[in-house]
Amino acid sequence: MVFVTGATGILGRVIALELLKRGKKVRASKRSESNLEEMKKSYSFYTETPDAFFNEIEWVDVDFDDINVLQYALEGVEEIYHCAAKVGFDPGDDKEMYQTNIEVTKKLLYAVENSTVKKFLHVSTIAVLDLFNEKEELDEDSEFNPKEEHSAYAISKHLAEMEVWRASAEGLNTVIINPGMILGSGGWGRSSGEIFPIFEKNRYTFSGGSAYVDVRDVAKTAVDLMEKNIFGERFIIISEGKRYAEIGKQIRKKLGLKDPKILTKTQLNLGRLANTLFGWLIPKLRMITKSNIESVTSFNTISNQKIKEKLDYQFIPVEESVDFHLNNYINDKKQKK
Repeated sequence: MVFVTGATGILGRVIALELLKRGKKVRASKRSESNLEEMKKSYSFYTETPDAFFNEIEWVDVDFDDINVLQYALEGVEEIYHCAAKVGFDPGDDKEMYQTNIEVTKKLLYAVENSTVKKFLHVSTIAVLDLFNEKEELDEDSEFNPKEEHSAYAISKHLAEMEVWRASAEGLNTVIINPGMILGSGGWGRSSGEIFPIFEKNRYTFSGGSAYVDVRDVAKTAVDLMEKNIFGERFIIISEGKRYAEIGKQIRKKLGLKDPKILTKTQLNLGRLANTLFGWLIPKLRMITKSNIESVTSFNTISNQKIKEKLDYQFIPVEESVDFHLNNYINDKKQKK
C-alpha cells in the first residue's frame, strides 16, 4: 500500500494516478472539505479512463494533529509520497505555511516511526537552493544559506527538509525531490495552477524567471526514484528555465490578448515603499516584500543533469507543456459557460 499526502493538489493527484497506472494500491489523504469532484474531473486531462482510476483510490480524512488518526492512516502502508504543502507569498499566510510545511512533516515522520513504512519521498522546492557551483549554476549541492533573504515559504520548506534528513539519519529510506514551478491541469485557482488565470487577468509581469517542469514529469521521476530504491539523496526536477515574460507572452497570445508588460525592479521597490506606508490599509501591498521582489526579478541557471543521468530521463519541453495545460484550461472554461 502507498500513502499519498496532498493528493487533491496539482502534483499529489498526478502522483497518485501514476502509481495507479503502475498497478500500486493507493491510499490518499484529504481534508473533510476537499472537492473530490474537481480532482476526479482533472483526471480526464491525463487518461481516457479517469473514473476507473479515481475509483481505485482509498480516501481517508486526516487530521495531522491527531497521532491516532495518522497511525490508522498508515496501517499496512510501505511507501509514502509526502506532497502536502502550503505555497504562498502573502505574509498573512506565514503561520499556516509553517504549520503545514514543517509541523505536518514532523508529525508524519513521527507516526512513521512505529509503522510498516519502509520508503519516504518528500516533495520540496528549488526555492531552498542558494549557493552556486563553479559553473554559476544551482545544483543538488547548493545548500540553503541562512544569511540570504528568503520568503517564508522557502524557509518553511528548508526546515521541513531538515526533518526528513533527520529521519534519514535515523534509518528511514528517504529521498527528496526539488521541483521547479510545476505546470499542470486542474486546480486553476490554487498554487501553481494559478499561472493561467493570472496571466489571463493581468497584463503585467516581472523581469525575472523560473525553472519550470511538467507535473507528469515530476510524477514519473518521483515514482521511478522510489521503484529503483534511490535514497539518501536529493534531486532537482526541472525541464528548463524561462523568463516570466516569455511564459506570459505564450499564454496571452493563445488567449488572444496583448503581450505582457514588465514591471521593473525600481517600480517594485516603489511598491515596497508604499507597502511600508499603506500596507496596513491596502492588503495587496503586503505582498511587495524584499524577498518577494528578489524572487521575481532574479533568473538563475539551475542544473537538472543529476536526475537526467540517474534515470536516463528526457523532460517535456516547457513550451509544449504550457500549450498542453493551457488547452485544458481553455476547454475547461468553455465547458463551464
